[in-house]
Amino acid sequence: MKTFLAVFVGSVARMDAWRNLPDAERKPKEIAGVQAWHAWVKANEKAIVEMGGPLGKTKRVSEQGIADVRNEMGAYTVVQAESHEAAAKLFENHPHFTHFPGDAVEVMERLPIPNM
Repeated sequence: MKTFLAVFVGSVARMDAWRNLPDAERKPKEIAGVQAWHAWVKANEKAIVEMGGPLGKTKRVSEQGIADVRNEMGAYTVVQAESHEAAAKLFENHPHFTHFPGDAVEVMERLPIPNM
């Protein structure tokens, strides 16, 4: 089995639109989304290595120093699968973008550190 990092991404515009929905419209969507997310976790629990979670604000560290930056990463999860394709299929129709305002889930293999 290979291990994959799944990064949940979403645009600032979609998140702002979600936050600006009236509570009466957003709350039922949140409840349905959380229920769908729990169902996804239950259906894929054998593949989940680390549930992960939401990501906070970002600091970029470079030769120029430390700076506050904004990116589209919102959360992460680590899964196991036989192939990259199989790992990606775990996230088809995921609640991140079917119920919530997320744009996509980016899935990448976690590679071993090369021997020196």
